[in-house]
Amino acid sequence: MTTADYERALARIPNWMVVLGVIGTVVAARRAGIAGAAGFLLGAVAAWLNLRLIERGVNRIVRLTAAEPGTVSTGSGVRIFIQFAVFAALAFVILRFTGFNLMAALLGFLVCPAAAIVEIVYELFTYGHS
Repeated sequence: MTTADYERALARIPNWMVVLGVIGTVVAARRAGIAGAAGFLLGAVAAWLNLRLIERGVNRIVRLTAAEPGTVSTGSGVRIFIQFAVFAALAFVILRFTGFNLMAALLGFLVCPAAAIVEIVYELFTYGHS
């Protein structure tokens, strides 16, 4: 595989996450009602946002590593940490103090690893890897 193949595969994972989030929300609505559907959807959206935050953080770390020593600001790592901490705190508050189904939200948060597995299966069938 070339670098372009890897980039296309990484670009498809958020799309798989959206598809799995929609399917999972429908299934959760049938199984657990509105609270389950809302919880799953919240978890899926949080997983998508988490993926984007991690992507931004990794890209920033790569840029900082490639930068010359005198050009790096001292607060770069602290800013990344604060973003993740705020995200985790908001997720906790939303799940703790609302009527969302916590188990459904946790299952919704698993759409990212599920999307990675779907992408692997897609690659195996599309490119005939064995």
